[in-house]
Amino acid sequence: MTRRSAVPPPVTAVLDASSRWLPVRLGEVETSLRELSSGHGEPLTEAATATLAAGGKRLRPMLVLLCAGGNGGGAAVRAATAIELVHMATLVHDDVLDDAPLRRGQPTVAATSGRPRAVAAGDLLFSRAFALLAEAGDARAVELLSEASVALAHGELAQRHDAFDTGISEQRYLERCRLKTAKLFECACLLGLVATHHPRTRERGRETSGDDERVLAGAEEMAEFGSGIGLAFQLLDDVLDVAGPPERTGKARGTDLLDGTVTLPLIAAAEADSGIRSVDLRSLDAKTAEALCDRIAATGALDEVRSRALEMVARAKEQLESPAFDPEQRQLLGLVADGVVQRYS
Repeated sequence: MTRRSAVPPPVTAVLDASSRWLPVRLGEVETSLRELSSGHGEPLTEAATATLAAGGKRLRPMLVLLCAGGNGGGAAVRAATAIELVHMATLVHDDVLDDAPLRRGQPTVAATSGRPRAVAAGDLLFSRAFALLAEAGDARAVELLSEASVALAHGELAQRHDAFDTGISEQRYLERCRLKTAKLFECACLLGLVATHHPRTRERGRETSGDDERVLAGAEEMAEFGSGIGLAFQLLDDVLDVAGPPERTGKARGTDLLDGTVTLPLIAAAEADSGIRSVDLRSLDAKTAEALCDRIAATGALDEVRSRALEMVARAKEQLESPAFDPEQRQLLGLVADGVVQRYS
């Protein structure tokens, strides 16, 4: 079972409100993550297990499990494990690209073991995710996770293309967020749906029931819910980069600015303070990045972006009215949605 002390408050709220099956399944996911991160030779195992040990909110696997419901079984645990492995892989690769020294307050694999080993560790995590699903015959889950991974790659390329360009539009920013963040949240919800229809999950010889048809008809609502809270999650992440206390977020303020990543707080602030648009992000150091964060905050942009994120969450929660969700799913997924904008890290 998942240790409470290792779980962030937004996730703890969901666990406390859930039936016993959810913490048990999350514990199974943690066990699977540990097993799949080990046994690959000392260098790779050390790097992979260090990434796992850094922790995380486990929101994506939780979405898989909740959208599968209490009957998701082993297929849901596999899908939840696979999506977290992909997420971990992208974090390792991001840290390589950004030369990031810290992640969640801990030294990154790239910082402690070097870029080549970090790249290899990320590749390992990606490969184990797809092997896990393929070995169990989860073909549709492989397809969904592959599509989301391609979207992540496109989002990363777009972010690199836009680096240090303070003139990018809000529309361009949101499209990047959909590709790099929201698509994986959407995928998590759909993986949960698919898990309930895996041959090993269904009772042998059982025909498609009315409940099956109800859930399948809710695929669009599940996708919209996941995408909506994924966008809100990214918007709040970008607010926290400007204003979040480092002791809570695990990174210095203005880290995105130092990387040249232009986010919605800067775009919105430039509407109120046109001088911000002319700042040369390449010239920033830690001190001037913090000063720019203060300047962005002074425009009121952070409150504006927070409000946008809350609106996205509210729209996402409207999707939970679909008959595809049972009462417990509505309650718990609503708590997850609220949690993405009620956090520091």
